[in-house]
Amino acid sequence: MFIRTAFAVAFAAVILSAASGCAVTRGQETVGAYVDDTTLTTQIKARFFENKEVAGSSISVETLNGTVLLSGFAKSANEKSTAEKIAREATGVKAVKNEIAVRP
Repeated sequence: MFIRTAFAVAFAAVILSAASGCAVTRGQETVGAYVDDTTLTTQIKARFFENKEVAGSSISVETLNGTVLLSGFAKSANEKSTAEKIAREATGVKAVKNEIAVRP
């Protein structure tokens, strides 16, 4: 019985430290904020791949506390602005920083 309880306590400690570790690593207050940011990033990347004007594989998306950072390369200014528009339209986005470079 003691071994089973000790194992359960140790397992819970590992889970809690791993969950809080994600939040600390990302500089966020909660695991929920991390999950929300990951969901936003995934949603925006999926919309890039659905859109024929945006090369989803050439543009990186990172999200922190609802602020989306776009980086990478676009073939045109239109692709760059379309990527930003797609990111801004995602539910939950607070701000977008567009650092996409247009390749000549």
